[in-house]
Amino acid sequence: MTALPHKIATLLYCFNEQDDVLLLERAQEPNLGLWSPCGGKLHTETGESPYACACREACEELGLKISPANLHLTGMVAEHGYEGRSHWLMFLFEVKPKLKSLPPPHREGTFKFFPRAEITSLKTPQTDSEQIWPLFWRHRGGFFAAYCHCHPDGRNEWTLEETMPAPRP
Repeated sequence: MTALPHKIATLLYCFNEQDDVLLLERAQEPNLGLWSPCGGKLHTETGESPYACACREACEELGLKISPANLHLTGMVAEHGYEGRSHWLMFLFEVKPKLKSLPPPHREGTFKFFPRAEITSLKTPQTDSEQIWPLFWRHRGGFFAAYCHCHPDGRNEWTLEETMPAPRP
């Protein structure tokens, strides 16, 4: 088996006052031309934490200055062999402050708010549509950990490793 690089990233799930979710139509790989939450790779060489990375990415991509207290870690997803190119460990954070306006276009792509019901009709990464979005919605305010073995033939095998749905109000 060929060794693949392991990448660690954060994804930021941001909402406006109407509870529409902010997505980025990606202008670069990975996921060129697909809609996904914004975020980015951890600076592992400096020992950056996932929370520090999420705060840095919020500032760089959204112009939003936040602290770890403004984040809720909703999920952690490990993808084995994504697109046959790398392994990913992703930390999915909900940004607690509601966004008041649409962020300007960024080198990573263009932003747009979407109601939850429209997400299933968008072009999103396969793993997002298969499991990540359903898991995020089911665990929003709670926590989950999932593992996805991405096979070369396009099949994905999912394992839910931890699940703590949000408490009911």
